[in-house]
Amino acid sequence: MRKTARPILLIEDDQVDVMTVQRALKELHVTNRLDVAENGQQALHRLKAADIERPCLILLDLNMPIMNGIEFLRVAKNDPELRRIPVVVLTTSEEQRDKIESFDLGVAGYMCKPVDYRQFVETIRSIDTYWTLSELPE
Repeated sequence: MRKTARPILLIEDDQVDVMTVQRALKELHVTNRLDVAENGQQALHRLKAADIERPCLILLDLNMPIMNGIEFLRVAKNDPELRRIPVVVLTTSEEQRDKIESFDLGVAGYMCKPVDYRQFVETIRSIDTYWTLSELPE
């Protein structure tokens, strides 16, 4: 993810999970700023704001209040200005229905959050490696 200076947007309502992602990114020396939205509605507001830089990647939890991850995807992936921002689902849901709906809505990946911190760091490392090598449209 270091290839670009653009921020990463984490859409996550659980503060412990936010801190875990921050800690893992720091441990992996990912220098991109991490912006956080607590739900899909807050994230859409942030993405639509003219004065806020668009992220290079969105890490999306599915289970959130107000607007959950699937509802966020329905709106974001139908918006011509937002649909090309890559989204990786990072969730505790192992529901087949959530996986199918997420991919139907155009996610770039779906990762279940490991409970073990070392495994969590390896999950974040995989995402980092993929996005460091991936060619993204401008």
